[in-house]
Amino acid sequence: MSAKDVLFDSTHDLHLRLYKPASPSSSTNLPIFYYIHGGGFCIGSRTWPNCQSYCFRLALELQAIIVSPDYRLAPENRLPAAIEDGFAAVKWLQDQAVSDEPDSWLADLADYSRVFISGDSAGGNIAHHLCVRLEAGSPELSPVRVRGYVLFAPFFGGTVRTRSEAEGPKDAFLNWELIDRFVFLYQLLNSSE
Repeated sequence: MSAKDVLFDSTHDLHLRLYKPASPSSSTNLPIFYYIHGGGFCIGSRTWPNCQSYCFRLALELQAIIVSPDYRLAPENRLPAAIEDGFAAVKWLQDQAVSDEPDSWLADLADYSRVFISGDSAGGNIAHHLCVRLEAGSPELSPVRVRGYVLFAPFFGGTVRTRSEAEGPKDAFLNWELIDRFVFLYQLLNSSE
């Protein structure tokens, strides 16, 4: 397995990490699988060991190129900054697809017509917003074609807790006290809630 970092947004100094199988098991070009990390929009990074381990495993088991972008975190950058950064990371792929000199890892290996976008927790929320924005077939990204979305326990919240939320375990690491802190830190500027 191999990994390398690439700058995808120079304005905000945002990087993504590419992962690829050392020896692809197929002679066809590899699908591209985005993995957007979680962390309540406040913590997390493509460089965290759990994120790296997961992406290495995805690259090996899926026989795919994995793209794991960072995004601006709250409270310094409130929503929708993280969602905009998720879109910028996918636009970077489109730039590579049409470039005369794409990233060498993509040039001979990537199948731009087989792209999947995933994320967990806050990353799942970002993936959801990309799904809504890009629509079926992602015509806005041509020649890149997003074929599907995988949302792992996406983080969505409301103003009123559901019964299962209210009755959930109070001693869990990700408890309502911590979630409420994250919400306070990332909520939209000038938000009424």
